[in-house]
Amino acid sequence: MAEGTAQVQDRVLTGKIALVTGSSRGIGRAIARVFAQHGADVAVHGRDAAALDQARAECAALGARAIAVRGDVTTWSDVEAMRTAVEAELGPVDVLVANAGASLTMPAPLEEITEESWRATVDANLTATFLTLKSFVPGMKARRSGVIITMASAAARKPHPKAPIPYAAAKAGIQTLTQDLAGQLGPCNVRVNCIAPETILTERNASRIPPAQQQSMAEAHPIARLGTPEDVANAALYLASSNSSWITGVVLDVAGGAVMV
Repeated sequence: MAEGTAQVQDRVLTGKIALVTGSSRGIGRAIARVFAQHGADVAVHGRDAAALDQARAECAALGARAIAVRGDVTTWSDVEAMRTAVEAELGPVDVLVANAGASLTMPAPLEEITEESWRATVDANLTATFLTLKSFVPGMKARRSGVIITMASAAARKPHPKAPIPYAAAKAGIQTLTQDLAGQLGPCNVRVNCIAPETILTERNASRIPPAQQQSMAEAHPIARLGTPEDVANAALYLASSNSSWITGVVLDVAGGAVMV
């Protein structure tokens, strides 16, 4: 009996509908999977059709109603079409995770960064987040209910001479956008929080970073390992659930102690 009760209590997102942008792989995919595991119905989003279908299937295997949506989150019409599709198939979104983003500029001195790469990185992160929130906020305000989680980065939480400047600047913008929106939406019973991960050992990072470098990077953290997608997903689960019902406007560092502010 006690075990069964614990399992029910564990499903803290039962009855909720969640959309996680950029969830065909990596951090977003882990968030979608953890949400499904804890009772949510989930819409996954991405560009790679095969990876997106795998992510959807993983969520469905956990008992969730799960759908896949595609679209360019830097384009307003695509974001609106995604919202319409999710609402038609699952219902209005209760939990929105604006996770999609990418660093499209290599670290370089500022004067060597092209205008094209600056705009591409800012659009992929800050503009994409803005358009996603713009599409879903009106419905949450009208229903007087909802949770929004945005995704920043440790790159925006501490200065570093070798940081990719456009990416760090865009992620810093997401932090401020999150907190300003939290102030606007608090009276509407909508909470808005941000997660700022440090280096996360996604499949892509695991293949790109040599093992010796991974070890060196891990040792630079007070908790001497690199983060996993599940570390971020569990933080998102907490912020999405009623366990954090009096928390809004927070930037949560999932950083193994590398960021302490």
